[in-house]
Amino acid sequence: MHTDPLSDVLTVLKPRTCVAGGYDFGGEWSIQYEMHDGIKCFAVVSGRCWLAVDGHSQPILLEADDCVLLPNGRRFRLAKDLDFQLIHISDVADSDWRGGIATVHGGGDTLVLGGHFAFCGEHTEMLLGAMPPILRLREQRDKEGLRWALDRMRCELMARRPGSTLVVHNLAQLLLVETLRLYVAQGIGNASGWLFALGDPRIAPAVISMHAEPGARWTLPLLAETAGMSRSKFALRFKNVTGLSPINYLLRWRMLLACDRLTAKREPISAIALSLGYDSDAAFSTAFKRVMGQSPRQYAAQHGKARVSAA
Repeated sequence: MHTDPLSDVLTVLKPRTCVAGGYDFGGEWSIQYEMHDGIKCFAVVSGRCWLAVDGHSQPILLEADDCVLLPNGRRFRLAKDLDFQLIHISDVADSDWRGGIATVHGGGDTLVLGGHFAFCGEHTEMLLGAMPPILRLREQRDKEGLRWALDRMRCELMARRPGSTLVVHNLAQLLLVETLRLYVAQGIGNASGWLFALGDPRIAPAVISMHAEPGARWTLPLLAETAGMSRSKFALRFKNVTGLSPINYLLRWRMLLACDRLTAKREPISAIALSLGYDSDAAFSTAFKRVMGQSPRQYAAQHGKARVSAA
């Protein structure tokens, strides 16, 4: 069975686009953005600007074709010059907006497009928490999809044709996927986290297998065999890349799937347990409580979007 772990992760996170749009800056501009939930993703289409993030030691200069992810919600500032007088983003007048792009101080200097993604899933920190406060994507390779999405977004925002709201929403989702792909590709070898497991050619076959059959009776020897590595080398590489042992990764992935099903579907706990490789409700409940800090029934009641029937 074919599976795509990045799509699996995004499905569990349930991203929703809060904002998709852009800014055409001109004059002496310096814009302050407040703290945010989820991920902000934006790209410099033309011009250049400084980015300063609270708690980050040095501002960075962004140029045309640079793309940045801000996953940790900190306040940040974009500016032509950081010494210019600040304008709060909320102070940009409604009249300055046209077709989803705000013109600030006449525009014509720097065009920035992007999106803000909040996540409905309960496990954003577990899946994305290892991401640094600034992710700058500068490699030219593999940027074709990102450029295409940005160009289409710019055209849709400016033209305001029928259906443009839906098109921009979907383009923003594409922008998120493309930037995460680049993040994974650039991060191998110098960072750790769940997402990097998807881009590591040595351990990716094992990750894909676990996602394809989360209820299979996986063991360390079986997973190492899937990856074509010795047990010791596989276990060490997996821990270095993801921050978890292979079996702990599998356990946590099973529990995230269980959380999603407990809140989204009407099905017995016994059915969820069996599909995830547990022979009894008790074994499943023990594993769930160890990872999530409460029983499956408590979790379902607290997140009460669905009733969980008795086994």
